[in-house]
Amino acid sequence: MLTSVLALAGLIVGGLVAATPAHAAVFQTYGSGVNVRADAYLSSAVVRTLPGPTSIDVDCQKEGDLVTVSGGSSRWWAHIPAFGGYVTVAYVAIPEDKLPGVPECGTPPPTGGDITLADVQAMFPGKIANPSIVQTGLPSLNQAMRDANINTPYRKAAFLATLVHESRLEYNIREIGDTRVYGGRGYIQLTGDFNYGPAGNYFGINLLGNPDLALSLQWSAPIARWYWTVNRNINPYADALNMGKVNAAIGYPAGAEDQRRCDSFKAAINYLTGSIPAGVICTRSKALAGDTSKLSRSQFDALGRVGGGLG
Repeated sequence: MLTSVLALAGLIVGGLVAATPAHAAVFQTYGSGVNVRADAYLSSAVVRTLPGPTSIDVDCQKEGDLVTVSGGSSRWWAHIPAFGGYVTVAYVAIPEDKLPGVPECGTPPPTGGDITLADVQAMFPGKIANPSIVQTGLPSLNQAMRDANINTPYRKAAFLATLVHESRLEYNIREIGDTRVYGGRGYIQLTGDFNYGPAGNYFGINLLGNPDLALSLQWSAPIARWYWTVNRNINPYADALNMGKVNAAIGYPAGAEDQRRCDSFKAAINYLTGSIPAGVICTRSKALAGDTSKLSRSQFDALGRVGGGLG
């Protein structure tokens, strides 16, 4: 029955597309309670909810979070200019998992040039305690950002705001007062044998046997990159302006620190772009309010989907 409905919808769509201006194509959603989100990620803010099947004008599509429904699954999201957001293609009445004849949306342009000491001092006034150490570490930190595709204003702002609160952007800092063997070290304040072990295995170094390697100029920035992209997948949360989820991914319980980091995130975006966008999320869902530091990436991702709703 669903296949027949989709096939029929496809025929209808085909007729509509032919009569539509070249810059847009008309499609039909199915189901009720389908969310239009600010970006192509389940963590993005909901800007509208469609009460039932709706005709949508789509100008482009982009790849984002995988959405699976009874009719199939898709990683593609349709951009709807009139609604100011994206709908997962999984809820568009077509037999394919990607919209036919619709161009891919342009990706955010990279921010030109490396981050400098003057940049971080302007972004985070009063938070750079040891400029000479920060300056020494910046070449390796900029390389780690390039390797991690931290190359847009939102991603740079989230990463740098996190590190300035974790380590004051000092590659060789040890968490004050933490005497544990596997206590916080380096840019990302790597903590726990459950992190030292996998990070060491990833780079082929013995971090469990020599945890102070996490303080070294050689490894501090790559370890931060590993945590951001391998142990967690944090760039999409930055893309969605969801600093609450970024903070949860770093792995500490929700509290006043979340707002402080979110304020730094906003300050960094303002410096990099000249304004603070609407839709920044500073809070966490109830599912992510606790200490998530010991969760695997798949466990964290699953927890983050709790209560996500359609699309």
